[in-house]
Amino acid sequence: MKPGRQAPSSRIVLRPHRPGDLGWVVERHAVLYREEYGWNERFEALVAQIAADFLLRHDPKRERCWIAEQNGRRLGSVMLVKQSPAVAKLRLLFLEPSARGLGLGRRLVEACIRHARRCGYRKLVLWTQSDLVAARGIYASTGFNLVRKSRHRGFGHPLVGEYWERKL
Repeated sequence: MKPGRQAPSSRIVLRPHRPGDLGWVVERHAVLYREEYGWNERFEALVAQIAADFLLRHDPKRERCWIAEQNGRRLGSVMLVKQSPAVAKLRLLFLEPSARGLGLGRRLVEACIRHARRCGYRKLVLWTQSDLVAARGIYASTGFNLVRKSRHRGFGHPLVGEYWERKL
């Protein structure tokens, strides 16, 4: 094997969600966003609601949840959900700290873009927070544009929510 290359068994794969994955997504979001940003249980409730809505209303032809995994260890996730027949929404992009800086966030976002195009959506939208600098960088570098900002106190601190969109 050449220097700097990982063995094939250590390659990171993006796979569809399975039972238990969305519980993990909720738990990891709650713990890490509390540790990194001080966000409260209202954020956990929002993530849990998004996950529950996905599981209860999932349209497997037009919606997806990807789990990034390496040797059976979950490293990150993202969802693509239908907002309307022409608009999809990117939800819950997340990476474990150990998986950051590997280009994995971009891979997850690009998987959403590709699937949205295949499904015939004309636009992809998302909501994020201004202090999530790395995620915002991924969105900008994959063709999303910031369309509006809104101040709120939803997770226990003053925040600036940002609405981004990308034409497909």
